[in-house]
Amino acid sequence: MAGPALVRPKDAEQARRNGVSESGIEKVVIIGSGPAGWTAAIYAARASLNPLVYVGVPKQDPGPVLPGGQLMLTTDVENYPGFPDGISGPEMMLKFEEQAKRFGTRVIGEDIVRCEFSSDGSPHTLHTSGGKTIKTHAVIIATGATANWLGLENEMRLARSGGGVSACAVCDGALPAFRNQPLAVVGGGDTAMEEATYLTKFASEVFVIHRRGELRASKVMQQRFLSKPNARVLWNKIVVDVLGDEKISGVRLKDTVTGELSTLEVKGLFIAIGHTPATKFLRDTALEFDEAGYIDLKGRSSATTIPGVFAAGDVADAKYRQAITAAGMGCQAAIDAEHWLGARGLT
Repeated sequence: MAGPALVRPKDAEQARRNGVSESGIEKVVIIGSGPAGWTAAIYAARASLNPLVYVGVPKQDPGPVLPGGQLMLTTDVENYPGFPDGISGPEMMLKFEEQAKRFGTRVIGEDIVRCEFSSDGSPHTLHTSGGKTIKTHAVIIATGATANWLGLENEMRLARSGGGVSACAVCDGALPAFRNQPLAVVGGGDTAMEEATYLTKFASEVFVIHRRGELRASKVMQQRFLSKPNARVLWNKIVVDVLGDEKISGVRLKDTVTGELSTLEVKGLFIAIGHTPATKFLRDTALEFDEAGYIDLKGRSSATTIPGVFAAGDVADAKYRQAITAAGMGCQAAIDAEHWLGARGLT
């Protein structure tokens, strides 16, 4: 493997301004462009680390995965402080990006497809989808987690357009469009019960659609939902189509026992069948993950088990998965990376 490009002495000051050392090594590379990644970039840039952010490229997985993360599929964000009238998810991510660039963050629209992390303090090596090799002292992984979707054509169209299909009830369920309306949640685990219980505060009725005859959720979570007067469970049902043009009008259901088709009229559909952390490109590394595939962190910091590698946001958070918690973790990761670099005389 070729070594890092050398920078001539006369180019040293330009290299410093570009965020690399005289040996051509980046100080910090941030992988991901959601709230965690952009917040990390803002803090790193203001600390004169001149971060380089790889924002990724759009893809289908089977649902949409976009640079900017899950907020790119959120039409109205009303629970992020500082926006009393709300803001669309894409607009919020654009503002995050503009703020990061204001302080000198460099942005590249490629994926990091493979990582060679060093455990002995030498620079880490990252390989891009454009065929380039990057050397960096510190890495912040902020690639997030993608919602698991049903994969139906109209489900994905309405999710992208803000037509009443969502993968986060806590994010979207309190919006005016869903208040006093019949809503449906697909799933049967603890997450589905938590989301459905939350929706009972606002909806006229909440239907949990489950493919089996019993729920997988814990008894406590089941009882919490079933005790609500507007809670309903539709057993042995799967969603085979999502109905509606500009807005969802209902779902087509199929009975998993009899095969019978039926229609349920709802004004909102929330998919709660889990999330998948975006860590596939890290599987050949020495990073440690929990049983669900989220990156393990050391104690209360953003540090991973590899020196100089940090993680922030939903890629390491299976519990909260909110924009504000991801942003907070991005702040932590940037500060942790700055301290790590400073302790080694690399700032």
